[in-house]
Amino acid sequence: MRADAAPLTTDSEAAPLAHVAPPSGSLTKRAGLTAVASLVNYGAQVAVNLIVTPLVVRALGGPLFGVWEMLRQAVGYMTATDGRPMDALRLVIASQQARADVATTRRTVGAALVVWLLFLPLVVAAGTVLVWLTPAITKVGPELRSTIQVTCALLVLAFLGGTLAAIPEAVLRGMNLGYKRMGWQAGLSVAGGLLVAGAISTGIGLPGIGGAELALAGLTGLCFWILVRVYVPAFGIAKPSRPEVTRLLGMSAWLTGGLVLTNVLLSSDVLILGMVLSPAVVATYVLTGAAARMAISLFNFTVGATTPGLGGLIGQQEYERAEQVRRELVSLTWLFVTAAGATILLWNRSFVSLWVGSEHFAGGWANLLIVCAMAQTAFIRGDAFVIDASLRPRPRVIVTAVAAVLTPAAMILLTPSLGIAGLCLGILLGRSVQTIAYPLLVASCLRRPRSLALTHAVRPLAVMALAFAGAAYLGQRVLVHDWLTWFAGIAMTAVVAAGVTLVTGLSADARRPVLRRCAALARVFRG
Repeated sequence: MRADAAPLTTDSEAAPLAHVAPPSGSLTKRAGLTAVASLVNYGAQVAVNLIVTPLVVRALGGPLFGVWEMLRQAVGYMTATDGRPMDALRLVIASQQARADVATTRRTVGAALVVWLLFLPLVVAAGTVLVWLTPAITKVGPELRSTIQVTCALLVLAFLGGTLAAIPEAVLRGMNLGYKRMGWQAGLSVAGGLLVAGAISTGIGLPGIGGAELALAGLTGLCFWILVRVYVPAFGIAKPSRPEVTRLLGMSAWLTGGLVLTNVLLSSDVLILGMVLSPAVVATYVLTGAAARMAISLFNFTVGATTPGLGGLIGQQEYERAEQVRRELVSLTWLFVTAAGATILLWNRSFVSLWVGSEHFAGGWANLLIVCAMAQTAFIRGDAFVIDASLRPRPRVIVTAVAAVLTPAAMILLTPSLGIAGLCLGILLGRSVQTIAYPLLVASCLRRPRSLALTHAVRPLAVMALAFAGAAYLGQRVLVHDWLTWFAGIAMTAVVAAGVTLVTGLSADARRPVLRRCAALARVFRG
């Protein structure tokens, strides 16, 4: 630990004239470094999941693995009760990074802790109710009731610890220093995998896996508190003023509302599928969609790396430059989802077969619809990043509320007759309101005319549709039986798909800034 790391303090007047030095380097460089860190961390997480998940499936069996996924998703709904102070803290820090002083930064952290404490009783109450209801939600027999409740209680405690640990992480990310966690988070992923593997080897089952999640939450919190004190000298805890708490509380309330609605949209699929059909079908859906979820998580990490810098541009009212970053973000999003989606459609059947067994693959139509939902999610989240960076969550929450009503209704209506494919169709139909409204909200945030650039979207969407159709057709006819061939096919497909879609889907004017951005990021990757 550095000797000049600032100790925690409750003195709101500490260093009143000292200013927080903004991180050095260009926006692209800092965003690139954060993206590198995210890629390293996520690569470790993916590797651990690829190894551990088959062990969990074999140890628990398909139906009980489906129950585990339902428990994880149910606990995710507790985000409705914690106030999301870490998200508000990250956005406020990002918008103030060029002008905030030490005292202001510490009072902002203090305000986040006050919000966390205010919501703590609600979190505990919600967790207690959830523990009581989970046996009914998962439809398990009386012999598993206590096992499910103990596991859920452990996950609730892990969730509670994770919300507290997210506060120092939010400060790092808000200061555009997320890359400083490189290696640490990767090590935590490995530690988490070892904890789960150890729990399985002892035969404890679901409670053991829940205990592993709790232990990992504790380790994560410790690591981030150390990191933020080393790399952010301004970090500390000072007594906030009432207006500062009120401001953060108001923003947290809107962010909580948005996240709750997002969970209804993105984290109700497993619960609806399990309750309408069965936990065994949940296992098939989760395992078939694993590759798409990995891709969208990778997208979130890398695109999220630009959010602090983008928030700084908007906070300084540099709308022209922010609009340029946003256009590049849209082009990169399209390029990513097209190349990744085509690769998944071509090789996912082989992946599931090699990974956990061909009996867990949901079929070609379900695979295609899962990838389409992944692409839709990427564009929606890209726009959501921009809206939140402008510190204007209210209109986004209103739009999300409409989608949150339509999406579960469509899923419940279509799933009984069409199964997993009906669930995915419900997601696509219900979330179409966000697909239309979010670009309009982004235009408003960046002081641009509210309009949909449909003429500019025709060519990229046509290329995406052709790529998806061709890959889906070939994917039903290609099945490899060894990992080496699969890895070679994945690498070749991803490179070819990215190159072809870049050339055919974007105009020369749109390609140039994308290539410049990629070249700048490549220079960052090389150091």
